[in-house]
Amino acid sequence: MTMLSSSPNIGPILIKELHKINIRNAEQLRNMGSKQAFLEIKRNDPSACLSKLCALEGAVQGIRWHTLPEERKKELKDYFSQCSQK
Repeated sequence: MTMLSSSPNIGPILIKELHKINIRNAEQLRNMGSKQAFLEIKRNDPSACLSKLCALEGAVQGIRWHTLPEERKKELKDYFSQCSQK
């Protein structure tokens, strides 16, 4: 099992937030997916931002979130907007 801390974009604060939703390693995060993990984090922290969603997606893909394809970033932005309206 890969530790969360060795995943790109995952620092100490995000690790704590992931632990609160019972994500303990990178495999569990990949299995849950960035969108579901974000929704669960957002339940605990309504101020969770788009950057956090992108960071989670980058971690799932194993890349820095800044290098996500533009199309994927737009999809995540649209998803974030939908989540924020609820």
